[in-house]
Amino acid sequence: MTNVAVIGAGVMGSNHARVAAGLGGVTLVAVVDPDLDRAKALAGPLGAMALATLDELWTALPDGVEAEAAIVATPTAGHVATARTLIDHGVGVLVEKPLAASVAEAEALVAHAHACNVTLMVGHIERFNSVVAELLRLDEVPMHATIERIGPFSARVADSVIHDLMIHDLDLARLLARSAVADVHAIGQRSRSAHEDIAVALLTFESGMTATITASRLGQQKIRQISLTMPDAFIVADLIRQDYSLTRVEHTEYVSATGTRYRQTAAVEIPFL
Repeated sequence: MTNVAVIGAGVMGSNHARVAAGLGGVTLVAVVDPDLDRAKALAGPLGAMALATLDELWTALPDGVEAEAAIVATPTAGHVATARTLIDHGVGVLVEKPLAASVAEAEALVAHAHACNVTLMVGHIERFNSVVAELLRLDEVPMHATIERIGPFSARVADSVIHDLMIHDLDLARLLARSAVADVHAIGQRSRSAHEDIAVALLTFESGMTATITASRLGQQKIRQISLTMPDAFIVADLIRQDYSLTRVEHTEYVSATGTRYRQTAAVEIPFL
């Protein structure tokens, strides 16, 4: 059994704690949150200890019990300091996205984990979405990807929509392109917070693929969709329903002797995932 602690008892921390407690081979030993009442409300039903500070993770657990791994689900500003402390104690860490508030901080944290020979992972959960896994098996690099991640506003999120939502799709676009980004054009707008609430990015990759990525937390419905233009097909994937369809045009016809008419037939493939 692996002993796991969850740092942060907010929405994502609650999800992680619930899942960890239900996993075979895992024991949830502690939930850490400066709001001790909130930590108790989450930890109690799951049979874990509630702690108010990270230091208690090494002083308050019963004799013979220690956290071997931890999930950091604090606000982004606390990711690096919390993860570094855990890494210094030899605890493997999963950090909710974004890994850090800046690229420089993220790179420094990765280097620190390597230097300490401790496992560090970022919570890019969409990589494990079954439809994403299927798209990553494509034989060809798409010509263009259109990715939309839209949802309603949530006052609990303090980050920009780029760090909160778009970061998943920046990661997925890079994986689909199988290369680094060559050029970026982007624009953002603020409406209900101090950071970008809507952002649109046009990316060009070294492999030649282009991508248009839209992230918004001002939408009135939840949308998670990827559309891929292939040389001979068009793919539309829904990351919520976890399905996709692939369309190939097989025949087109245009007749104008008795008026304008257009006919098109296509084959649509819907794989079972």
